[in-house]
Amino acid sequence: MTQRPKVVVTDFIGEPLDHEIRILGDVADVVALGAHGEAALEGRIEDADAIMAYHFIELGRGTIERLENCRLIVRCGVGFDNIDRQAARERGIPVANVPDYGTEEVADSAIGMMLTMTRGIHFLNRRLQRSQGVWTYAQVRPVHRLRGRTFGIVGVGRIGTATALRAKALGMRVIYYDPFAPDGRDKSLGIERCESLHQLLEQSDVVSMHCPRTDETHHMIDDAAVAAMKPGSFLVNTARGAVVDANAALKGIESGHLAGAALDVLEVEPPADDNPLIAAWRDPEHPAHDRVVINPHSAFYSEEGLDDMRIKGSENCRRVLLGEEPRNVVN
Repeated sequence: MTQRPKVVVTDFIGEPLDHEIRILGDVADVVALGAHGEAALEGRIEDADAIMAYHFIELGRGTIERLENCRLIVRCGVGFDNIDRQAARERGIPVANVPDYGTEEVADSAIGMMLTMTRGIHFLNRRLQRSQGVWTYAQVRPVHRLRGRTFGIVGVGRIGTATALRAKALGMRVIYYDPFAPDGRDKSLGIERCESLHQLLEQSDVVSMHCPRTDETHHMIDDAAVAAMKPGSFLVNTARGAVVDANAALKGIESGHLAGAALDVLEVEPPADDNPLIAAWRDPEHPAHDRVVINPHSAFYSEEGLDDMRIKGSENCRRVLLGEEPRNVVN
């Protein structure tokens, strides 16, 4: 009797696998491992015909080299820096992502984070909540009208573009830095291109990160980058935690050079309690308490977006199991 193909969901999504079974149940068995680290995959993943991975685990070379039957690894999300794509390529295993889920959600989150900081919403709520200061708008002065202010975007892929359109709708001047964007992107969107990161940083009232995590973008926002930002500007990161050096952002807040930072993603998630940024953010006496917003890597989330990543990931696995070519291959 021929053994049915096996699709493994490594992490994040558990039972009931309703979407996955609806799409794959007639061609494969679907198993959820609920792993919280790569070590938890050992002995449970080697016979998989297809793998659906989320963001709680990494698939490194050692794990990939143990795969016996794998025909596809789907990173059910946009970023794929937690998959060793080169190792998979050497084994002839395509790696795909789901680039078209969560675009609206992340863009909305970036704009929401920008608004809560630039309008002083988070700042005033925090202070009034602990009965600090006088019950008046004056606590947050100066707040400036957004129309005409400059919104700088690092990376104008799908999410960066969606964020740019939202900032434009608020009447903001939108500029971007993206050395990989084709010529003409600025003209089609009605935004302005910067030739260097420094050029963007020195002009922007708000800097919003929308680039992937690569060797080139690791700690792209570091001490020097923060120093190059306009005094009183704001930083938003809904991309990857490692593109921002959190300690550099913290120093910018402590010195008053940055007016605020909103971080949906951190380099290590969840962060340790002794992480300097986390300790400062939790301390009511520290300026970061009122001027830093931290979310638990949730900008992607909506019920509809969560369904999208599961459905699109499952559909890609089904294609391969039926002998068709996968979509959105990134290696």
